[in-house]
Amino acid sequence: MIKEYLKLSRSFNAGLTAIAPVLGALSCGEERFFNLFLFFLIGFFGHCYGFALNDIVDYKIDRLSDELKDRPLVSGKISLRNAWIFTIAMLFISMAIAIYVATLYSNYLSIILLIASAVSITIYDFISKRFPAMDIFVATGILLLILYGAYTVGKPGELTAIVASLGTLQVLFMQFIAGGLKDAEHDYKGNARTLAIKLGVRVENKRLFVPAKFKLLAYTLQAIYLILLFYPFYAFDEFKGRYFQIALLSVLALIMLYVSHRLLSMDIFVRNVARKYIGLHYYINFSLVPIMLTVVNPFIGLIAFIPPAAFILSNLSLHGSLLPKTM
Repeated sequence: MIKEYLKLSRSFNAGLTAIAPVLGALSCGEERFFNLFLFFLIGFFGHCYGFALNDIVDYKIDRLSDELKDRPLVSGKISLRNAWIFTIAMLFISMAIAIYVATLYSNYLSIILLIASAVSITIYDFISKRFPAMDIFVATGILLLILYGAYTVGKPGELTAIVASLGTLQVLFMQFIAGGLKDAEHDYKGNARTLAIKLGVRVENKRLFVPAKFKLLAYTLQAIYLILLFYPFYAFDEFKGRYFQIALLSVLALIMLYVSHRLLSMDIFVRNVARKYIGLHYYINFSLVPIMLTVVNPFIGLIAFIPPAAFILSNLSLHGSLLPKTM
């Protein structure tokens, strides 16, 4: 039964949300492992809350897709009542740890940002299929999580602003583009009003139609992301001359763009193929910011392995494969 609750909370991408407040804290100079681990737990349990609630709200639409039959609510392995209990418990645990962290720093005001993040995610869960571009609330939730970590530790600077912007853009791409394509078939059948559907993305007789304006949005988001990613190497003295990081980031960025191109160029919609491209994009994308931050502290590079490691380990333990069946 534990496996079913991990599926409900989408543990395969919990690493992304969990490291959001960690990156914020790191950008303000926090290096103590125990404190960073507490920030990680706050993000992790917050992630479980948001995705479990999302499955509850989207239950009726998810039933329209045969490929989502492994989701616990669709399969009936978890009842709606128990899902609600789990969801509320995850929110409570996240907030309880945050209160403890507030006592460590004698800073309770930053909890307002954490509450605002939870509110933003909750709004998304309830209206994401009703109005286009509501994924902005997910991005806002991650932005607020990063700022929460930063403001809890100290006074954020320009580097924090860049890290927060990069985290926001990562989520926008994953929600608008990757999520829009991945869910295109059952969203189109269910008349969901997502941005992808509104921009003309659709699946008819297994053929995937991706309009030029949707592709333009995808490449624009990635272009802005890469400009911000490399900006510190131009603007900040401590980043200048770090050619190893620049070279590594350049190679990974090119691979990421190629994977995006393959995803956007699919003619026949095969959800498993789309998930493979999204998974590979996920591995690369969420390692870039920690690699960039190794200039500040080389050990930050280890964080680059958390999202992909969580992704792989979760999928192997829950599904016996590298990709989740509930994605």
